[in-house]
Amino acid sequence: MLALVNDPAVWASFGTLVLLEIILGVDNIIFISIIAGRLPEEQRPRARYLGLSGALVMRIILLASITWIMGLTATVFSAFGIDFSWRDLILLGGGLFLIYKATGEIYAEVEGNHIESNAGGQASFSTVILQIIVVDLVFSIDSVITAVGIADHLEVMIAAVIISVLVMMVAATPIAAFIEKHPSTKMLALAFLVMVGMALMADGAHFHVERGFIYAAMVFSLFVEAMNLLRGKRARKRFMEP
Repeated sequence: MLALVNDPAVWASFGTLVLLEIILGVDNIIFISIIAGRLPEEQRPRARYLGLSGALVMRIILLASITWIMGLTATVFSAFGIDFSWRDLILLGGGLFLIYKATGEIYAEVEGNHIESNAGGQASFSTVILQIIVVDLVFSIDSVITAVGIADHLEVMIAAVIISVLVMMVAATPIAAFIEKHPSTKMLALAFLVMVGMALMADGAHFHVERGFIYAAMVFSLFVEAMNLLRGKRARKRFMEP
């Protein structure tokens, strides 16, 4: 362990992995924030905490089963000239689920057909947690395979994953509050999830789409939206001036 601490290469891989895990976790945070927004306000923090805690536990378990994870990349069957592995099938299914949920949320936002929680809220909470677990599984497999490709030591991978998820936990509440406060940014976030879902399906079909392009498009859209929000704020301020 002491040799790892004193090795600059280990620290370099650790820093790179933490940064990548945080970037890859952005879509996970957005999904959890949006889907938890369907719950009564007092249940939302608990849903976000459970969702991200589940992601942390799932990733550590998967990292501890590296041999099994690598086995997921073995070919299961071939179709249309493409060799499909279990990882590919999980990415295809997860991407399809993400697109389905995001487009459903977009429809609800546009049509105003918000699903109200039942009186007790228990069934709704269970449904939300189940959906978060499904998406956590997809993102966790992608995250763990990325970790295995960057770091050579299990301890480094687990430490990087723990720190990245802790950062995500801290960021989840302000991100959720911002999305709830500005409905237009929620639509952008949902559109972002649709893009991520399509990228996951493309990866599952062996057509890799660089996440950098998706994130660049999202950052540009957020910049334009920030300018619009600032313009609207100044317009309201001028209107209220005597």
